[in-house]
Amino acid sequence: MRVLFMGDIVGRPGRRALREILPDIKSGYDLVIANGENAAGGFGITPPLAEEIFSYGVHAITTGNHVWSKKEIYDYIEKEPRLLRPANYPEGTPGRGWGIFQTESGIRVCLINLLGRIFMEPTENPFRMMDLLLENLEDGVKTVILDFHAEATSEKIAMGWYLDGRVTAVIGTHTHVQTADEVILPGGTAYITDVGMTGPHDSVIGVKKDAVLRRFITMMPVKFDVAKGDIRLSAVEIDVDENTGKATRISRIQIPLKSTTHD
Repeated sequence: MRVLFMGDIVGRPGRRALREILPDIKSGYDLVIANGENAAGGFGITPPLAEEIFSYGVHAITTGNHVWSKKEIYDYIEKEPRLLRPANYPEGTPGRGWGIFQTESGIRVCLINLLGRIFMEPTENPFRMMDLLLENLEDGVKTVILDFHAEATSEKIAMGWYLDGRVTAVIGTHTHVQTADEVILPGGTAYITDVGMTGPHDSVIGVKKDAVLRRFITMMPVKFDVAKGDIRLSAVEIDVDENTGKATRISRIQIPLKSTTHD
């Protein structure tokens, strides 16, 4: 089985990358996952944008700390099982933090979404939450993929080692810069610290450079608008042994848009 996991979709340019690139490559994958927490102008996601992303061939959308930036998502996420929010939000939070997704060939995959705690908002302990989720995993589900949406590389790497041999893949998101540390850990878990950003790379992690520079130089509030140039789809593809749930290969992907015009 082959899985495609695409990094944080940033605004309209990120959605455009999906629209123009994904239809040509999706047939090579049994499961297509994307982090969509920045899909709405760089912050949050709305029901129409979730539906748009699904329409391009994405089977499941994960999120992160910006999932609640657009209040219209509150009711939608309660009803839409393909859209996940971090599982370590408190009890009573709308939506769900994990789901079972079945491929066309009948393989069941558990996808889990968690938030890190270092330099992030306070949430339940993601390590303990992962233990709890794995203890209650449905019988027969061998493939488990975690989107660990976290700031600190140390916390992400620690999670990779903590789960080695217990899950299929630990995929880091949130920092928007694709890291060159993809690896199959000794226990058969695929790991990468950050899968990268699907969106405009002529930017500072997706935002127009001038605004970010003004913020750093003057420390004054500025409006962060999504940039437009050098649009790329950033992802990893993971090969999985269907019988064991172990990963056998992980590879980084960056695909630029052939067209440079803005929509």
